[in-house]
Amino acid sequence: MAGEEDLGKLLALLNPSLLAGDFVFCTVENAQYGDFADLQPIASYQEEEGLSLLLAKGAADTAGLAYESVFSCISLMVHSSLNAVGLTAAVSGRLATHGVRAHMIAAYYDDHVYDPKDKSQLALQVLDEVLASNYSS
Repeated sequence: MAGEEDLGKLLALLNPSLLAGDFVFCTVENAQYGDFADLQPIASYQEEEGLSLLLAKGAADTAGLAYESVFSCISLMVHSSLNAVGLTAAVSGRLATHGVRAHMIAAYYDDHVYDPKDKSQLALQVLDEVLASNYSS
């Protein structure tokens, strides 16, 4: 099933859902992709400075990994094409106007917004009530 490419349709079809759990971003110097697989990272990215991991907070705590902030995750629950243009900008831009940081991760089917835990309800409200009506065409 092909994902949607039309930005107006994507925004009109948003069905944001707050996922259970607390999440953190960590980095481990001198680590490589596949290291820490036992922690079941949600995502990892090999950077020049080290291996970045997106983990459940409990997994990071158990492993003794340092992190700076705790995040919630809102899944946008709309099958966006990897060829779609503007969804990340529209979502992160709208959240930014409300003072909410948005760390966006695009997966094959859905896009996910990691926002500060203390701002998750505001982020969800912005996405539920404002985004589709302001950006749909």
